[in-house]
Amino acid sequence: MSSRNLFLRTHDCLHRADPEQKCRCVNVLASDWRAGLLSAGPAAVAPFGDPGRPARPVLVAPRKLPRRKLTTLAGHAALIHALCHIEFNAINLALDAVYRFRDLPDAYYGDWLQVAEEEAYHFGLLRDHLQTRGYDYGDFPAHNGLWEMAEQTADDPLIRMALVPRVLEARGLDVTPDIKQKLAGAGDDAGSAILDIIQRDEVGHVQIGSRWFRYLCELRGQDPDSTFRKLLSTHMKGTIRGPLDRQARLRAGFSEVELDYLEGAG
Repeated sequence: MSSRNLFLRTHDCLHRADPEQKCRCVNVLASDWRAGLLSAGPAAVAPFGDPGRPARPVLVAPRKLPRRKLTTLAGHAALIHALCHIEFNAINLALDAVYRFRDLPDAYYGDWLQVAEEEAYHFGLLRDHLQTRGYDYGDFPAHNGLWEMAEQTADDPLIRMALVPRVLEARGLDVTPDIKQKLAGAGDDAGSAILDIIQRDEVGHVQIGSRWFRYLCELRGQDPDSTFRKLLSTHMKGTIRGPLDRQARLRAGFSEVELDYLEGAG
């Protein structure tokens, strides 16, 4: 696609269904933005449905996903597949954060294009690793929870920044060390090393969400801590599962006040 408009180009990537094509599209998009070849100028917002994704995996309710043991080959592969699916959804979430929300600083779009590019890299690492186990992306069922949250936060970038990077993605900071340990315990040192890369980058992604959440709060004259609490109460029933990786969340832009609240001490 030859357009120099950021939003038209992002829309093209967002609706690519083939994972390899989507990842290539994202890499070119981010590179062109960094090179100054694109402009965040006016562009019509096309009617929006689901993002592009392959026919498989089959999407089911979370409760319908089978429980598998990591000690079996299929169970091990299913875990890698679940992580792979999270990263594929994260590509679409980052692209959507660019496409859907207009009239924000160029730095905002640069940040979320960087996130999309890094999520594509993570997806590729995990898919390649899954293939070494004799499986591929799409071979196991998955759920659509991440994209459902994108739909629930579609009308306001402040709500999106609060609830997607700072709740859903931040939860990954809490659970990744345990998953990494399980993979290492199962003899999967390569998978454990991939999670080191993902954890490093995801701290930055949540930090980007924190930065733009606070920017939007300041722009609207709202207190970030109380606003975050209110949004959690309204959209997430006020609860976050623990335990929290407090140090990772601090690096990712959470305040001590927020963490005390999340841990029930505030």
